[in-house]
Amino acid sequence: MIDNKEKIVKYFKSGVKQNKDFKIGIEHEKFLFNKKNNKRVDYSKTKEMFNALLEFGWNPVFEKNNIIALNKGGKNITLEPGNQIELSGDKLNHIHEACSESQDYLFELKQVTKKLDIEIVSAGFDPISKLEEIPNNPKQRYKLMTQDMPFGGELSLDMMYRTCGTQLNIDYSSEEDFVKKFKVINSIVPISIALFANSSIVEKKNSNYLSYRSKVWQNTSRGGLPKLFFENLNFEKYAEFTMDFPILFIQDKNVYISGRKYIFRDFMEGKISEVNNRLPTESDLTTHLSTIFTENRLKKYIELRSMDTCGWDCLCAGPAFNIGMLYGNLEEVYDVISKWETDKVINAYLEAPKKGFNTQLMGKDLLYWSSTLLNLSKKGLENRDILSRKGNNETIFLSHLQKVIDNKTTNAYHMISKFSANENLDELYDK
Repeated sequence: MIDNKEKIVKYFKSGVKQNKDFKIGIEHEKFLFNKKNNKRVDYSKTKEMFNALLEFGWNPVFEKNNIIALNKGGKNITLEPGNQIELSGDKLNHIHEACSESQDYLFELKQVTKKLDIEIVSAGFDPISKLEEIPNNPKQRYKLMTQDMPFGGELSLDMMYRTCGTQLNIDYSSEEDFVKKFKVINSIVPISIALFANSSIVEKKNSNYLSYRSKVWQNTSRGGLPKLFFENLNFEKYAEFTMDFPILFIQDKNVYISGRKYIFRDFMEGKISEVNNRLPTESDLTTHLSTIFTENRLKKYIELRSMDTCGWDCLCAGPAFNIGMLYGNLEEVYDVISKWETDKVINAYLEAPKKGFNTQLMGKDLLYWSSTLLNLSKKGLENRDILSRKGNNETIFLSHLQKVIDNKTTNAYHMISKFSANENLDELYDK
């Protein structure tokens, strides 16, 4: 039972790995649309797609009698609130493997979606649909979340039903290593927003944001970038943050119970009558940690969550960019970000969704900092010197970002220009 702070600290410590055992995990979400009417797919269509994917060796996962996910080896495809789908990849050794995994998945997905007249949209925000037009699904937790999430953030339902992101999961070798990595990843959130901005079109119009997804997440219950995250946040402080964080829901005997009235500390003290005052298990802690929707978060690994979903041209670039810095060149990157003032980083974080590269941070724009960090990442990937079968190291995955910086043009601008030319929705679909 999780009945004291030390057990949460122990949970985080259990994630410690030797450098040689570090893994990479990539998660990316996609929107699915019916080709015939440009509307988001409903659950019945998603179910068809899941069943079709079984031919590729995926195994179904059910909740009651409803298929809600697929798994194959260490990979999972899960159903998101508005029938977006998410691949949670296996724990892999390097970007070559991770990129190959994503490529295989997208190949399978495209075979199936083509047969079913489904189009894929790789963007951070649904460019077409109004919120009320999006069909839900029978996954139990989403019903409760739809009910409770709006109490803490005015765009919470937009987050659930109309956003897609790319996440990266990384390891740490010690508590000290975690502290450094967590400080870095929170400091570079504005750069991640600017560099990977890919959600400019909202309800078929230019939103005047480059990353509307990020604006939504800034106005989402349980989200944001707490000032606390810029301190030397060790396991104990994160445990305290976790204990004082509101509960979203508790799963009890296959029933989801609202936790809106409680913080996790109440659960640990046996004060939740709705579950007969029982104490939380490790599974309850894991669930709670996964419902903290901050830009980055700690589980038994660190999860980076600030990148818009993007197409194949940049899918591997985000993980490579971060791995170069965090696994290959942490000390140099830490030296750069340690000179930044917290208030200025948070201000840049708030401005970046709209201003992108023009956002100012410590007297320089984010284009400057993107270029600086890209060079440090490149150096880190060179330090790792992990070669593909063709003899290329991981720096090949940074070429997309180099183009973005050289041209000062992100995917968000491409989305605006492609769509604005003729307002042809087909331009927004993956090719």
